[in-house]
Amino acid sequence: MTLAFTDILAAADRLKGHIERTPCRHSRTLSEITGAEVWVKFENLQFTAAYKERGALNKLLLLGDNAKKRGVIAASAGNHSQGLAYHAARLGIPVTIVMPRSTPFMKVQQTRAFGADVVLEGEGYDDASARAQDLCAERDLIFVHPFNDPDVMAGQGTVALEMLEDVPDLEVLPVPIGGGGLIAGVATAAKHVNPKISIIGLEPAMYPSFTAKMRGVAPGAGGSTIAEGIAVKQVGEVSYGIARPLIDEVLLIEEPYFERAVALYCNVEKTVAEGAGAASLASLLAYPERFKGRKTGVILTGGNIDTRLLASVLTRELVRDQRLVSLRIIGDDRPGFLATVSRVIGDMGANIVEVAHNRLALDVPAKGAEFDIMIETRDAQHTQDIMSALRDAGYPPRAV
Repeated sequence: MTLAFTDILAAADRLKGHIERTPCRHSRTLSEITGAEVWVKFENLQFTAAYKERGALNKLLLLGDNAKKRGVIAASAGNHSQGLAYHAARLGIPVTIVMPRSTPFMKVQQTRAFGADVVLEGEGYDDASARAQDLCAERDLIFVHPFNDPDVMAGQGTVALEMLEDVPDLEVLPVPIGGGGLIAGVATAAKHVNPKISIIGLEPAMYPSFTAKMRGVAPGAGGSTIAEGIAVKQVGEVSYGIARPLIDEVLLIEEPYFERAVALYCNVEKTVAEGAGAASLASLLAYPERFKGRKTGVILTGGNIDTRLLASVLTRELVRDQRLVSLRIIGDDRPGFLATVSRVIGDMGANIVEVAHNRLALDVPAKGAEFDIMIETRDAQHTQDIMSALRDAGYPPRAV
């Protein structure tokens, strides 16, 4: 199977009026932080908050009347399922979605809200896909693959068309790889419009399926990643065949960079990104030398993140930046000790978030106590200033 630029142009025409024409905007602050000239494509502004509905809708619009009556089925960790469920319901097409049991509850809930029959099966995409194939045969449904289908890839490729219409002189596109559908479509479109543009694939370090296939080795994929949307153990054969000749290199992203990118989108751009959705920005943080000074198109592919996970990521970023620090102080267990320490911290302009004390720690004198005081500060330097003030007051702290 092949994918032609004309297929992507046809998909773009087909999708007009059915999806959002999302903005591609320059980010001055992200450019300053990363050293690249960053342009962000906000695909989290689609109705289902992800680019996936482009490919899903393109496939649905190409189905014949008989296929539409029979209904469709798909396996997905979330965004493909929501895009397919939403547009299938809009077009009056019955839809069944098989999702891994580990799928964030929000994505399951939203998919059901769009009218899909949701089946939870397996620990990851591959288990869910196998179950979906069985149900497809049992119920005589049409299988809509999330990435290994040229019609789906053509829909995803419209992202690049819009980006290059808005910013024709983009030099590099770092693109997340799960099954390979997005990068196949984006690379086909971008390389046709500008053969000199660099296409860089991005994978979670825990799920290097595309990289493994390039090297001819077993993937060895597995583990818990916040980029679950691209945590695929086996890249698609069709998508790989189309994308591989068009990709300049593939980079592996470690977990902390996904977290930092999610936090930056929230704190800098005031927008929400899921782990996989922040992969393009994460690559700029992980490999700044690859993008320094280059006009870089960053696709924020989706914003469907569990609220508790988002809260955890943002809190962890405060810890990483030393704006949320737990200080351990060993002192006398006497009235007024904690009040004195609190006064020093308060006079320095920090906020005390939590206090715990332990009288039973064996490395503390019997008449003493161990105090763990969590404080919120302005930045790492402010934290150091507070620790110095505590030492000067006779209460030397230790960060724990």
